[in-house]
Amino acid sequence: MLTKEWKQFKSGTDIRGVASEGPDPVNLTDEVVERIAGGFALWLSNHLQKESLSVAVGHDSRISAPRISAAVIRALTGCGVHVLDCGLASTPSMFMATLDIPCDGAIQITASHHPYNRNGLKFFTKTGGLDAPDIEALLLYAQEAKKLQAAAPGSAEKNDHMKIYSAHLRNVIKKGVNAEDYDYPLQGFHIVVDAGNGAGGFYAYDVLEPLGANINGSQFLEPDGMFPNHVPNPENQQAMDSVCTATAMAGADLGVIFDTDVDRGGAVDRQGREINRNRLVAIASAIALEGNSGGTIVTDSITSNGLKQYIETTLGGVHHRFKRGYKNVINEAIRLNDEGINCPLAIETSGHAALRENYFLDDGAYLVTKIIIKMAVLRKEGKSLESLLEPLAEPKEAVEIRLPITQEAFRECGEGILSQLEQYAKEHNWQIAPDNREGLRISFGKSEGDGWFLLRLSVHDPIMPLNIESDTQGGTKQIRDKLAEFLKTCGSLNLEPLFA
Repeated sequence: MLTKEWKQFKSGTDIRGVASEGPDPVNLTDEVVERIAGGFALWLSNHLQKESLSVAVGHDSRISAPRISAAVIRALTGCGVHVLDCGLASTPSMFMATLDIPCDGAIQITASHHPYNRNGLKFFTKTGGLDAPDIEALLLYAQEAKKLQAAAPGSAEKNDHMKIYSAHLRNVIKKGVNAEDYDYPLQGFHIVVDAGNGAGGFYAYDVLEPLGANINGSQFLEPDGMFPNHVPNPENQQAMDSVCTATAMAGADLGVIFDTDVDRGGAVDRQGREINRNRLVAIASAIALEGNSGGTIVTDSITSNGLKQYIETTLGGVHHRFKRGYKNVINEAIRLNDEGINCPLAIETSGHAALRENYFLDDGAYLVTKIIIKMAVLRKEGKSLESLLEPLAEPKEAVEIRLPITQEAFRECGEGILSQLEQYAKEHNWQIAPDNREGLRISFGKSEGDGWFLLRLSVHDPIMPLNIESDTQGGTKQIRDKLAEFLKTCGSLNLEPLFA
């Protein structure tokens, strides 16, 4: 069993910690990193049943990346592993490295959109990212200082895999658009890229511009691990406002934005309006269901009623709501396909999107690539991306409130609250959603708020997120007030955010 010291590094299917001096003490030290990397080498050797291993290592733009990368490479070569040092790279490219180079495994050093002082590690094999039990296993090895024993030291060499990955994306666009000028399919298109000073600047310089696109107005393409302009996160409103403004000012056809390590993406239409959350899911679903008539789209649990109607009525697909967490929706989509259900897409409203045609890899650059192809194809037909979204009914009001749990045993406490709420809902004849797969989702008629709420337990933190949507002005407050009567009986919840 993991001790508290080592359990702190486990964040779902990632490893996360504090890597640079700042508001919190550093816990992702060289020693910790080396033990984790050595644990991965042992796990990989056992998993593949082989001793001679090759592993690709990449990192995003964080200020701690050089130190942590050096520690990972030092540990792996000490275990006899041949290391391919890919330098600045996106997370999806590191999975692709296992197929392209090829190599036995890959490590990406990143903490996604988290603050500059944090960092972490993601791990891949040819079959995809490691799952939570795998992460626990390698952390156990690290805790016990177990590592792969080598007869001789390994070696390290530089590898510019991003060049291969960028060429792959360019080829996807060329084939998808199939323009008259095949090698320059984006000639006449103006696309703004916002990389948030993360690892995504390559998309403007190495993917779009070589295909003929005008990238004037693109911003924050240079890597800077202090993220001085805005948080690199498509879910962050300041970040989305920034790329919307840049797109509108440039008069561009499309704007795109990535998180730090480019496993998530978002977009902006030519009017400067964001294509994010439910709108992003809608466009991705329209693309994924082409050639997959009646297919199933797996999303996270907080998607809107209008999106469900769009997928099932407008697109003729099936909407399958599931748990939050990108790995949860991906694993659910894989499970459905294994059962013979046609499921071409798993997507979270956060911008994680994984298409079956792309190994169910959550890749923000690949998602944006598919959107760009769709934009180009629609232009040939005299249409626009915006026309795809016209049938999407969007709520008049939507809020998310995060309620802290004050008990140390927060998971048990949260599960208890949800169980009590379910009983309360039944006693008050509230309509519990039939596709309730996470937390509790309750719908209300027009006279009672004209919308729904979803209360759930955070995947990692002592928080109960509450999402409320309404199709009527003032409806979210009406629904919130009804729920508040129950929440006031829960002494282990901090309700201040509910009334802020």
